Amino acid sequence: MKKDEIDADVKITRKRSDTRGAQRTLEEGIKITGDAADLLRKAVAEPKEVTLTRPEEFRTDDQALWVTIRNRTTAISFERYRNFINNVFCDNLPNEQKKFFKSPGADPLKDLKNFDARLSINSIDSYNVLRFATEIYLIMECGVVIDKVGDPLFDEDEEKIRYINFEEADGLNEIKDRLQQYLGNTTYLPYLDRILNALMDNWQSEEKKSPYCGGILDFRATCPSLLELIWSYWLEEGMLVQTMNAIAMRFQNKRGFSDRDPLAELEIDPLRPLNNLLWGYIQNEHNRLTVARRAYEYDHHYGLTIYGKAVPKLRTADSRSKFLEAFHNLLHRTSIFYKEDADTTVIADAFPLLKAIREVHLILAEGAHNQFGDLPWTARVEMLIEKWLLARTETQQFLRGRMMVPYNEPWMGPVDSMKKLQGWNDVTITHFHDLATFGEQILLSIRYGDWVNTNIEQQAKNWARYWKPEIQSYIHAYRAVTGVDLTTEPVDATPPWVYLKRQEEMKFAGRF
Repeated sequence: MKKDEIDADVKITRKRSDTRGAQRTLEEGIKITGDAADLLRKAVAEPKEVTLTRPEEFRTDDQALWVTIRNRTTAISFERYRNFINNVFCDNLPNEQKKFFKSPGADPLKDLKNFDARLSINSIDSYNVLRFATEIYLIMECGVVIDKVGDPLFDEDEEKIRYINFEEADGLNEIKDRLQQYLGNTTYLPYLDRILNALMDNWQSEEKKSPYCGGILDFRATCPSLLELIWSYWLEEGMLVQTMNAIAMRFQNKRGFSDRDPLAELEIDPLRPLNNLLWGYIQNEHNRLTVARRAYEYDHHYGLTIYGKAVPKLRTADSRSKFLEAFHNLLHRTSIFYKEDADTTVIADAFPLLKAIREVHLILAEGAHNQFGDLPWTARVEMLIEKWLLARTETQQFLRGRMMVPYNEPWMGPVDSMKKLQGWNDVTITHFHDLATFGEQILLSIRYGDWVNTNIEQQAKNWARYWKPEIQSYIHAYRAVTGVDLTTEPVDATPPWVYLKRQEEMKFAGRF
């Protein structure tokens, strides 16, 4: 071969064993000519920058539903509820606090506030006003209505991070249009529309009748309450209800189970409002949900049970025994997806994740019967009231919590203080609050999504990416409460109360 025909000479070095087992180094030359050699020279002379990026993403209409769920669950947060109740009982709130309401300047309790009898509220009436105002607050805030009014809770900067291709959108109005497109020609969620079509052949004409004359409860179909009972479950495990029960017992001069009363110094004077409110709270006990009533419904919804001396032995008729396994499997698969999605050398497979979401969706649907429409609502009303009572100044003068702990909400300190006084589990209420808040949002996005009617894995990808902060926070809080890491195998489906009971037993065992 002539010298001018050789454009490149690449030598390959390899090792070879001879018959005696000795290693010999051999060099073999590969001659590269023509266009290939030209390309090789250019690649060496002009190094290129290589970047690895995800494939192009596209939006799905159900993303607007997720924005709505976050918006409404934020709307019924404790701080907004607290400002609402203070506005009911007080006239001197600053305008900054009144901006917490969805419609600035609107007052749903105008008739209640106008009558000049506030100072004469006494006996159980004070608690009745508190409960009535709480019901009104949830009616205003926990449903979804598409209107042209701006929403002060909408955070455009955060949605730019979460919402796929948000740059092309026109803020809140674009998301409202997307939500209407997701609903179609009706005002029903696709999941509920499918149920109604299967329930009755001509339900759209039936709904125009009186709902108690063979029709349907239209408000539950057109504007479902975005409440999930798991919120109440985790706060009950965090000892919110037990804290109020202990205060109520001491208020009635009843001693607890221990020989020495840990609340011996609890003295609430009759000159301030909490005294009267607690009286009404206790007198209204027959109208509140019992521990057993909630325990039966936790089992019906999620197959979860609570542990405690006040919890009777349950004989349930219908339990979601597979929920915890399915939900934890979903969280585990989501953690796998996050690892693959962060590696730009591979394309993350979301199809197993889609199937896991569908499995949880079907299990949640099985538990949406009997008390589903009313018990989560009632439990939310009662626990919001208990939070508000614990956040009052009179309560915090006795159960203040540790001053240097950065609690998110003022009722948390008293709960942690009560845990120490009573010798309950010593996991801070902050972790239970995270499980309640993030667990509710995650399950609402699964319950009301139309997951049965899709095989497009992009929806599962968008879901995992949108809810990544909530899912990872839930996984962390669950490990902090139970010691179980949901990102590892095998998937743990042991009920949380088992670990909480074990922690309490170990705590007492180390004390003696």
